[in-house]
Amino acid sequence: MRIENYEDLKGELGANAEDEYREFSAKLTLTKRPFLGVRIPKLREIARAIPLDRSEEFLRAEPVAFEEVVVRGFLICRLPYQQMLKWFDSQIDYIDNWSACDVFCSGLRPVIRKHRVEFLDLKIEKLLKDPREFAIRTGLVLLKCSYVDFDYLAVIFDRVDELAEREEYYVKMAIAWLVCECFIKFPEETFGYLRVSRLPKWTFNKAISKICDSYRVAPEVKEMLRKLRK
Repeated sequence: MRIENYEDLKGELGANAEDEYREFSAKLTLTKRPFLGVRIPKLREIARAIPLDRSEEFLRAEPVAFEEVVVRGFLICRLPYQQMLKWFDSQIDYIDNWSACDVFCSGLRPVIRKHRVEFLDLKIEKLLKDPREFAIRTGLVLLKCSYVDFDYLAVIFDRVDELAEREEYYVKMAIAWLVCECFIKFPEETFGYLRVSRLPKWTFNKAISKICDSYRVAPEVKEMLRKLRK
């Protein structure tokens, strides 16, 4: 399969749309965009069928459906680092739901791996100060996907505390998810953070719940964590 132009892309999306999947997923995704019902693995495959030397033609097009936004994100993830930077901000403008956010962040991991210091300063720090809910979530999920290493723990805990007063649901969930991932990989350091964190009750308890849901955490540790709940 090779997709030569944007009309071909829309045709391929329509050909792979599933009514039953659309009805089920649209209730979970909560995007304001039309939802066609194409599964994420198929969207990834479709994005790979777009020639990279034609990528700017596709990226200049205005996406309409949710799936077009996701394919656009996957295409950006395939670009070399400097070219990816050129289009990164424009993708954030199109993200209005957790799914488009999370698959984009996951796909970026390989391309930012060798540029984490620069990318943190250049993009993530700005996202975390953005007033938009899903811009902030993108910054947090990028931290979760690519920065949960010992050298970045202090940065993560500082940024999470700075966002403690944010009330948006998908920001709070991303914080809980990020803290959970930190605990699983660095339990001692994250436990120390939890004991002094500024996280409000809901977010703090949600982080504890996510940690306790993990099969990678021992039962006795879970019991100790439950005693920390606010």
